[in-house]
Formats: sequence, structure tokens, C-alpha cells
Amino acid sequence: MPVTISPFLTALGSEGPPADRAKDMDLYGWLIGSWEMDTVHHLNDGTIQKWPGEIHFGWVLEGRAIQDIWIRPRRPAPSTMYGTTLRIFDPGIGGWHIIWADPLNQDYSRQIGRAEGKDIVQIGEDSRGLKTRWRFTEITANSFHWIGEERASESDPWQVTYEHFARRTNP
Repeated sequence: MPVTISPFLTALGSEGPPADRAKDMDLYGWLIGSWEMDTVHHLNDGTIQKWPGEIHFGWVLEGRAIQDIWIRPRRPAPSTMYGTTLRIFDPGIGGWHIIWADPLNQDYSRQIGRAEGKDIVQIGEDSRGLKTRWRFTEITANSFHWIGEERASESDPWQVTYEHFARRTNP
């Protein structure tokens, strides 16, 4: 039986941003496409775990938002993370609302994302009540380094929990 794209996926996806929003979408628009990644998980005891993974970014909601899917490890292996981020630009705050959901691990975060120099920095809180900072650094057209950090309070130092080293699969 041939595979067809459902009406839901057709309505969700978009070819790009509308002309009146194109400039505002540049901060994350360069991510559109597919990526492979190497993940490093920094555990509290100082040990690390490593996995390969994949990421896919696309325009959604008539191009007014960007959605991604982060999968670890790469398919077809059973997933230890399978989550999605919705990124929506808000001209009223000059920043992006970031909503992360990983139903497999019951991991949820809300953040605000903005450019900081050559990096993208997202600040917010997760479902455990921890402060979160996610950074896209070392950005090129075909690679980036993503660093996830958390802390319990403003006075605590940031602790790196995850790093993703991503490479575009079809430059």
C-alpha cells in the first residue's frame, strides 16, 4: 500500500515563512533540514554517556513557527529520547517562545530564545522547576554545538547536562 501524507501533516507543514515574517525567522530558519548528532550526557557523578542521534527541523503553522524532532539514538534503534520543540517568534518581546516536549521521558520545558552575539541562548524552566539554559554555539551553515545546562536557583552555577554536536546530513 502506498504511503500518503495525512491531511494533518499537510496542514501542519509549510514551505517557508510568509513574506511579512521572513526577516524575524532568520534566528532559527537556518536550521531547516535534517541533521545527525553525537550526544554527550554529563552525569552528576562525573561520568558521561554517548549516543548518536538525528534531528529534523521544518516550517509549520503557515511558516509562522519552526518545529523540530530530536531522536536518540538514530532510528531504527529503540529511542531513549524522542521529543519535539516548537519555536514561535513574538514581536512583542523581540524573542522566541520555545516549548519542548519529550513524552517518552516526561520532560517538558518552556523558554525564551534570543541571539547573544553569534550564539542563540534560550532561558527558562523545566517541569522539575529547574532553571534551564540551552545554547546553540559554534554555528556554521552545516554544524552547531548545542549545550544544555541547568541549575536549581539563580545563585547556583550552571551545570552542563547535555551536549549535542550536530552536522547537516545534506548540505
